[in-house]
Amino acid sequence: MMDRNIGLEAVRLTEAAAMASARLMGRGDEKGADQAAVDAMRKAFNALHIRGTIVIGEGERDEAPMLYIGEKVGRGAAEDPEVDIALDPLEGTTITATGGPNALSVIAMAEKGNLLNAPDTYMDKLAVGPSGAGAIDLRKSPMQNLRAIADKKGVYVEDLTVIILNRPRHEKLIAEIRAAGARIRLISDGDLSAGIAAAVIGTGVHAVMGSGGAPEGVITAAAIRCLNGYMLGRLVINKPELEERIARMGIRDKNRIYRAEDLAPGNQLIFAATGVTDGALLKGVRFFGEGTRTSSIVLTLMTGKVRFIESIHLSKKADVKVRFA
Repeated sequence: MMDRNIGLEAVRLTEAAAMASARLMGRGDEKGADQAAVDAMRKAFNALHIRGTIVIGEGERDEAPMLYIGEKVGRGAAEDPEVDIALDPLEGTTITATGGPNALSVIAMAEKGNLLNAPDTYMDKLAVGPSGAGAIDLRKSPMQNLRAIADKKGVYVEDLTVIILNRPRHEKLIAEIRAAGARIRLISDGDLSAGIAAAVIGTGVHAVMGSGGAPEGVITAAAIRCLNGYMLGRLVINKPELEERIARMGIRDKNRIYRAEDLAPGNQLIFAATGVTDGALLKGVRFFGEGTRTSSIVLTLMTGKVRFIESIHLSKKADVKVRFA
């Protein structure tokens, strides 16, 4: 069993990564910001009371020196629970490098064997709130899905707002959504935070459509399950080498449509995120001389808890002055 305190300990990981990468905000150094986040998160893992295995991380072992897929992390004592981990120490490297909004440090945990080891490819995604459950279908056109969402919510299609990554591959999708009459919010990066926004009432976001990273899709699914949202995903397998890779991973049906429950099927899911830059969900890291302030969220499926955590990390100076504002 995963102790509920693991959720609070997981925040230490995202806080450490967020604070390290935020030092490089707006400095145009994507690799430097990402490396700072990776180094800080990996170090923080040493104190965590788990026997963890990374199933979604920075890449294969030969591609990443740490936080690689298959790496064992945590204290590793016999009494510690075995957990699978999906993480992104810096979700939004370009955002951070340019000082844009909605960069996050994120992690999801589940009991062993309960997070899909997704291949590093694109995934077609469709995420909505609880009211859209069962109404949407990736095999339907954008117009049909928008009408279904609007009917479930009791509004007009023209009242809906859809978030889409601003990419050339989405030109047709954008045109179809505009033709249907819905509003669009284009984002440069960060479809994970967009997925969370779509699952929550009152954010002004009603759906997320389009393709993004499949590994990020698994992390998003964990968060959406904790929020009782609804998500569908389908791997984009359009190259022979990708077909060979998913075959090695045991994925037999490349056209399978996954629900959030398929991507993150655990019963003890934990999701934690800390803001790196200011966004709709969380404030970014703030430095104020005497210390650092972070804003985080922790979601736990089993207990049904959503916690927002504001932390002040005081400097180690003897004459430090505590400030709450």
